[in-house]
Order: sequence, then structure tokens, then C-alpha cells
Amino acid sequence: MTERPGMPEEGSRADLQYATIPALLRSVAQDRSDAEVVVDHSCEPVMRMSYAELLDRVNKLAAALISEGVQKGDRIAIWAPNCWEWIVALLGLQSAGAVLVPLNTRYKGLEAADILRRSHARMLFTVEGFLGNEYVSMLRATEGDLPALERIVLLRDAGISPAETCTLDEFIAEHEDSADQSAVTARVAQISGEDLSDLLFTSGTTGQPKGVMLTHAQTLRAFGDWAQIVGLQDTDRYLVINPFFHAFGYKAGIISSLISGATLVPVSVFDLDVVLDLIESESISVLPGPPTIYQGLLNHPGFDPKRTTSLRLAVTGAAVVPVELVEQMRDTLGFATVVTAYGMTEASGIATTCRREDAAELIASTSGRAYPGVEVRVVDETGAELPASEPGEVLVRGYNIMSGYFEDPAKTAESIDSDGWFRTGDVGVMDANGYLRITDRIKDMFIVGGFNAYPAEIERLLLLHPEIAQVAVIGVPDERLGEVGYAYVIATNGTMPDSAEIISWARDNMANFKAPKYVEVVDELPLNASGKVLKFELRDRALRSIES
Repeated sequence: MTERPGMPEEGSRADLQYATIPALLRSVAQDRSDAEVVVDHSCEPVMRMSYAELLDRVNKLAAALISEGVQKGDRIAIWAPNCWEWIVALLGLQSAGAVLVPLNTRYKGLEAADILRRSHARMLFTVEGFLGNEYVSMLRATEGDLPALERIVLLRDAGISPAETCTLDEFIAEHEDSADQSAVTARVAQISGEDLSDLLFTSGTTGQPKGVMLTHAQTLRAFGDWAQIVGLQDTDRYLVINPFFHAFGYKAGIISSLISGATLVPVSVFDLDVVLDLIESESISVLPGPPTIYQGLLNHPGFDPKRTTSLRLAVTGAAVVPVELVEQMRDTLGFATVVTAYGMTEASGIATTCRREDAAELIASTSGRAYPGVEVRVVDETGAELPASEPGEVLVRGYNIMSGYFEDPAKTAESIDSDGWFRTGDVGVMDANGYLRITDRIKDMFIVGGFNAYPAEIERLLLLHPEIAQVAVIGVPDERLGEVGYAYVIATNGTMPDSAEIISWARDNMANFKAPKYVEVVDELPLNASGKVLKFELRDRALRSIES
């Protein structure tokens, strides 16, 4: 790795070096002005932008926002897919002292309006026509009361211009005469590490989405450490499949790349053909994502190891990772480094990670150990810490824990105890060396004849079957046992698994209460934009199947 002035040394803290995200951008742009920071193939022609060009665009947008009247602490939302304009909007609004509120591109109008209303977002950066969605029209169709929302700006001109909107270029041009770059410099100087950098709303899987309040200092420290631990380098070319609206895509993607000096190659829509082409044409070296991405590449009919020789670093998690997959990622896909990690939005997106030197079996079987400055423990129902190898709820404490849920002190108090421990709702097991294995979500556990069954554990065992490439297990009602397992499996390339045979194999290779009663072979699993399986959809589908 080449060294550059101002680059953090091993073990240094990015929050102390840069203080804020806008200051980070200005430092790296000065040191690497001519280097490529982003390559975006979603536009024509392909956008190739240097750090100097990025800073120039960010400064112009920040000046326009300040001229518009945006104040420090105002909330500004982005509702758009991964693209270079998303990065400019993010850094522009933060340079004006505003707080990012990202919206999931899969949201419909009512869902987006709810978050815009509850965050009191003053402006919205969005797109029209992405995957056939007209976001502005969907939002306006809700007839929702959004008193704080003053402007809607389209990040990209797609030939669709709803009334009372303007494009990003038009917004900047509108303020060209009144925009003042000295005002941007002054505003950046006013921002401190303790100011909010973003307000990320949780996915809402356990109820109404809640706004997680996190600061510039938390973000910089967490993802400066992340970049160092996984080994992100300034020579890396980083394919960002994880959506920018998600903590990982935004922070492990954009922020970590700025800290390390890597080049970002965003992907707006996940498509294996596109991913393979980009790996080859852009010499991609870093490819984080859920295990399904790597399994998909290995099973892709057009896969050729010669096309992935540039790959170097993979960071995965969020699902079962078989040791065989880790070995295939190294031997077949060509990754020199494969690490697994665990985190949640309320903890700045981080909690534990494996280290580069860890063995394949440890990487596959655990989510690593705690980050510096972060504590992780496993407790029973009373809150008492459990000994090694005993399953219980995972708690996290440290600098990375949110200051609270936005305008919701009751939910904050439920989630963070008086000693600062955040209750994750995840079930885990800690080994004697502090390595954590997540067994499941508490809410995903089902009870078979009085025995606790954890889907992630069952999935891990089923993946040992030679004809199963991917699997998702959920619990369904059963008259005799209360609940039983229902497994959806995807076949490994070139095989035709039989459901009855898999059930028989499962009964031979795991405790009876873990063996699924039902197995359904499918072509694909429903995934959210972060690559996680939508198990509520599978539950609905399984219930309909059983009833019929």
C-alpha cells in the first residue's frame, strides 16, 4: 500500500485526525486531488471523477444549500439508488452542517412520507424512473402532511420533471449568484465531531422504524477502525453493492473509502452479469456483501476464475457462512482476505469482526471479536453474563452506541440500560477467546415440542448437504408440536435435490426437533436491498402452502 500525507497510521483514530466527515473530504481531496474517487457505470457516458472534482461539486452544492437557508442540524433526505450524485448530495449536505436521512429505494409513498414527517426533513434529493418508480409522484399521492419539506431536487435528469422540482444542476445554478464559498468554509469550521452526521431509520422489522442518532466522531472512529482491520488500501477499487441508504453501504462504503483513499464503483441494481463484468473491466479488488452474492457468483453459468483475478478482499456476514464457502471464496474466487463481521445500525453499524489472520473455520463459524473501544457480552433473561459457550442475548456497549432514537425517549430507555448496554435482540454464543457466534434473532426462534429451535443453526447444518447452495428456515404452526421448521432451499449448480431426501438427511444429521418438517426447493429467495432474506414473505408463503 502506498502511503500518502495525512493517511491514518495503523491503530490511529480517524475521529481524532479529521473530527468531521466534511473535514475528512477536504483532507483527502488535498492529498489525492488527481486520483479517481468514483466510477459510475449507471450513467452515459461513464462518470469518472477525481477527488478534486468531487470536492468542487460538493462545495458548489453546499454553497447552494446555505444560500437556500439550510441551517446546521437541519435534516435532508436522500431517496435514490447508488450513484455518484448520491455521494455528492451526502457530502454536500453534511458540508452545509445538515444531517443525512437516507430512505430505502424500496419504500412506497406512505413509508417515505412517514420518515420525512417524523424526521422533519427540510429537503429531499431523489430520482424519477428508477426501476419504474416515480418517487415524487408516489410521495405526493399519499396526500401526506409534510410541513417541513420545502424543496425536492432530482439528482439526475431522466426526462421526467414533476412540477415544483428541479434537477441538481438547476438547483446549484439557481443559487450561483448568491452562493458563497467562504460561507461553506465557515460552516464546515462550525461542525464538531459531536454533531449528528446522520439519522438512519431502522428497517422496522419489529415495528415502526426508529431514527438512530449518530455523530461524525462515531462514524469516523468506527469506519476508520473498520478500514484498518479489514485492510482497505488506497490502491483498492471497491465495488459497492450494499445500498448507500444502509449503514454499511454509506459508512463501510463511502466513508471508509474516503479514509483509505480507495476508488468507489457503485452498483445501482444488483445483477450478477453486471457484477462479473465490472469485476473484470474495472479490476475490482474489494467486494463486500452477504454470502448469497459469493454463492451466486460461484454458481453463475458465466463464471470463469480468470475474470475475478483482481479480487482481494471480501467482508461478509448477516447470514450463515459455511466454511466450504470461505474456502471456495479463497480458492476459486481468488480472495486473499475473507472476514466476517456483525453489527447493527444502533451501534454505528459495527460490533465485532474477524481479523485477516483468522483461520477459515473461525471466520465461517463466528462473527469475530469486538472492535477496539467496544464491549460485547452475552447475558441471560435476568441480564447476568453467561459463561463461554452458553447462548443468550447479545449486548453491546461503547463509543459506537447511538445517543438515542430520535424524539423517542421511551424506546431509547427500552434499548439502552442505565449502564450504557444496548440490547441487540440477537441470540449469540461467545467462546473463551471473545469470538462471537450469532445463532439467531430472539424473535426468529421457534419452539418445537418445548425445545428452542434457531433457524440460523439449522441453516448452517443444512448447508452441509451437498445439493444445497442456499437455505432459509422459518417456523410454522403445527398441531402436535406447536411449531416446526419449514426450509426453502436453492440447489447447487447442476443438481436436482429431492425434498423428501433432504428431510431424511436432516433427521439423520441433526436433533429431531431441528430437522424441518417441510422442505421446498425454489429458484431464488426473496431478498431486501441489503441482501438479507425477507423471512416474513417466506412465512406468508409457507402458511399458504400448508393451508392448500
